[in-house]
Amino acid sequence: MQLYHHPYSLDSQKVRMALEEKGIDYTSYHVNPLTGKNMNVAFFRMNPSAKLPVFQNGAHVIYRAFDIIQYVSSFTSRVQRWWPCLTLLIRHDIWMLIYLFRCCHRYLDRLSVHLSGEIVPVNTEVYQWMQKVDSWNPKMFTLTHTPIKYRTFVSKFIRRVLIARMAEAPDLASMYHAKLREAYETEDKLKDPDIMKQSEEELSKLLDDVEAQLNNGKYLAGDEFSPADSVFIPILARITLLDLDEEYINCRPRLLEYYTLVKQRPSYKVAIGKFFGGWKKYRTLFKTSFFLCVRTLFRKY
Repeated sequence: MQLYHHPYSLDSQKVRMALEEKGIDYTSYHVNPLTGKNMNVAFFRMNPSAKLPVFQNGAHVIYRAFDIIQYVSSFTSRVQRWWPCLTLLIRHDIWMLIYLFRCCHRYLDRLSVHLSGEIVPVNTEVYQWMQKVDSWNPKMFTLTHTPIKYRTFVSKFIRRVLIARMAEAPDLASMYHAKLREAYETEDKLKDPDIMKQSEEELSKLLDDVEAQLNNGKYLAGDEFSPADSVFIPILARITLLDLDEEYINCRPRLLEYYTLVKQRPSYKVAIGKFFGGWKKYRTLFKTSFFLCVRTLFRKY
C-alpha cells in the first residue's frame, strides 16, 4: 500500500490517523503542495486533480480522503471478523484453511473494487459524523487566516510552477491551464468578505454540534475512538496552527478536554504532532519557506 500525502494537507492528516489507528503498514511518499510537487508531471498524470492524499493498494487507486477512510475501515473490520475462524482452523485442517483463504481473498478483492463511497461503516452514527465533518471545506478558512504576504508569495510561486509544467508537458497543457484558472478564481474569492464569514459560521456550527455531542461520550461516536474522530481531529489541529485556539477551542470546555485527550494518542503524534507540535511547526514551515525562497531566487519552478 502506498500513500501520497503531506503534513500540510488536512485530508492527508485524516487518512494517516485512520491508517495508524488500524495499524496498517504503508509506504509513505511526501508530496508538498506548497512547493508545487503535486503539479509534477508524473504525479499529475496519475492524479489530474492534484489533490492530496492519493492511496494505492495494488491496482486500486483512491483519490478522496473520505473514500480512503471508508475503504480502510471496511477492509480491516472484515479481516478482523474472519481472523478468529482462521486461527481455529489452522490448528485443525491446513487444507481447509487454504481453501477458505482463497475464498476470503476473492471476497476482499471484490470488496476492493467498491471505492466510490458505497461501503458504509457498520456504525451508522460514525458514518453520519464523518459526513457532517467532511461537509465543511477548510480551504477558504485556512487561506483567509493566513497572512496576506505569505499567501500571495506562495500563490505566485504555484502559478509559475503551473506555467512551467505547461511547457514541460504540452499534452497536459489544457489540464494545467484549468488549474491555473482555478488559482486565479480562488484569489478572487478571497476578496469577498462574505465567503470568509460563511466559512467561519459553518465551522462554529460544527464545533457547537461537537461540543453538545461530547456530553454523550469521550469521543464523537461514543466512548471508543472511531474513524469519525480521525476525520475531525485535523480540523482542531488546523485551528491551532492558525493560532485561533482561544476563539474556537478554549471557549468550549468539552471540546478542549477532548482535544487534550486525543493529542496523547500515538496516531496523532505520527500524523500531526511530529510536524506541528509546539516548536516543531516552525521547523516544518521554515523548511518549506527556505525551499520557496531558493527556488524563486534561481527561478527554478
